[in-house]
Amino acid sequence: MAGMAALQGAMASLSISAPGAASTSSFWGHPLAAFSAAPAGIKFMVKACPIQMRLKRWERKKCKPNSLPVLHKMHVKIGDTVQVIAGREKGKVGEVTRLLKHNSTVIVKDLNLKSKHKKGTDDEPGEIVMIEGPIHSSNVMLYSKEKNVASRVGHKFLEDGTKVRYLIKTGETIDSTENWVQVFKEGSSE
Repeated sequence: MAGMAALQGAMASLSISAPGAASTSSFWGHPLAAFSAAPAGIKFMVKACPIQMRLKRWERKKCKPNSLPVLHKMHVKIGDTVQVIAGREKGKVGEVTRLLKHNSTVIVKDLNLKSKHKKGTDDEPGEIVMIEGPIHSSNVMLYSKEKNVASRVGHKFLEDGTKVRYLIKTGETIDSTENWVQVFKEGSSE
């Protein structure tokens, strides 16, 4: 009981002064200081995080320390012929036209078509156009046109020391300089 009375007496004598005024109040013998935002001499550092690629809310992925999304390595490249092995387009064959490495998806020519509603302008009326939607890279396999078979990809070194990809089932080499020259010519003409 005596302790409770002492506590009530200390609380009754406690009076907090307005911020900026001299603080003379004390609590159990310790002086109370006026509220301040930050002690003198301490600076708060704000880390700038520039974002290079804008992702949709549902596409946000883990990021590296510099705020860039982690880019995934994929077994396909632009210009490869692939077969879709899962989903609505299962069994269809097409050519990869675009890679989206931040979410590990590919866009295959004339496959996984989606309707897009374009808004009209003063000059042109609105319309509905069909665009190719992305397919996850795990749902496509490299395809051999010669033997009409889909296969996993392997890596090997040639005699001249260059690393190339090849189809495991057929042994057919995918990467060659002729293929890349052709892909770059088609890409620059578009």
